[in-house]
Amino acid sequence: MYLARGASDDPYVLPWVLGAIGLYALISYALTYRTRARRGSAHPARDALHDLKDREDPQPCENRFVSRVIMLCGAGLTGLVAFLTSGAVRVLAVGLVAVGAVTMWAYYDHRTQRRASEQR
Repeated sequence: MYLARGASDDPYVLPWVLGAIGLYALISYALTYRTRARRGSAHPARDALHDLKDREDPQPCENRFVSRVIMLCGAGLTGLVAFLTSGAVRVLAVGLVAVGAVTMWAYYDHRTQRRASEQR
């Protein structure tokens, strides 16, 4: 009899996923902080947190689609690198590819969010 099991037998999947989400949040915060500081905000750290929290407006359909394509391609590329490598090289290669993919995803979302808010 099998008790509740995860979708994968690999115990390291969850830390990788949580790391990617945390990295996305950190990069989004850093980009928002930089924007607030350049605009001369008196409290850029607090304003950046409020900006991240107040993302209630949904992205336009085409921006959301492109954002999800970037996310899925990054995940696919990370999985492919993990499949094709082994040992210590796998950890380094997957880490670098994952950081690059999450950075591209967060930067795209930051740029499209800023343009959408400027058009209103």
